[in-house]
Amino acid sequence: MKEYLKETSFLNFSDPAFDRFLEEIDLSKNQKQLAIDLYFLVRDKFTYDPYHLDLRYNQLQASHVLGKKRAWCVEKSTLLAACARKLGIPARMGYAIVTNHIGVEKLVHYLRRNEIVFHGYNELFLEGRWVKCTPSFDKNICRMMNVDPLDWDGETDSMFQEYVHGEKYMEYLHFYGEFSDVPIELMNSEMKKYYPHLFEEQFDSREFSFHHL
Repeated sequence: MKEYLKETSFLNFSDPAFDRFLEEIDLSKNQKQLAIDLYFLVRDKFTYDPYHLDLRYNQLQASHVLGKKRAWCVEKSTLLAACARKLGIPARMGYAIVTNHIGVEKLVHYLRRNEIVFHGYNELFLEGRWVKCTPSFDKNICRMMNVDPLDWDGETDSMFQEYVHGEKYMEYLHFYGEFSDVPIELMNSEMKKYYPHLFEEQFDSREFSFHHL
């Protein structure tokens, strides 16, 4: 379990920015309630933004995410894991390939395929077992998409629902598994496999940007 509590170059929770970020958290609560509060803080503090992706080392550090107002799922899962470990809660990052069926026409245009590769989620070890949670979509984005934001009770896995209002919403096509640190080389290689054009062309506009190793 020590592996899921340690600081890494990506989960660099000793950075002073974490102390400021966690000022909103009541540290007197038990671990499960702390984990729940962290989940909602990370989920809603940053507007979900899948249109500006950066797969370079320094850009994926949790401390770097703290300086942003918008973040994508991998950044949010990295930050949640770092915050949890700082508070003594074992945490790891999980990744999957998903297909989102609602409100993704713009993203599909840039990615040139329907699969969203390396969608990030988390597992936190609470009350003797690993529990999944997905802090990706903030409540404002969910309101715009007319879907309910994902809640989490610290006891039940909270993953994207397959149907929303009778419509197909999210499909999990493949799970890469859970990791103790950000698997940056695998992330780059998988995205290159699915989105080769992102590695062959330059994308750096206000509408969409992509950077890689």
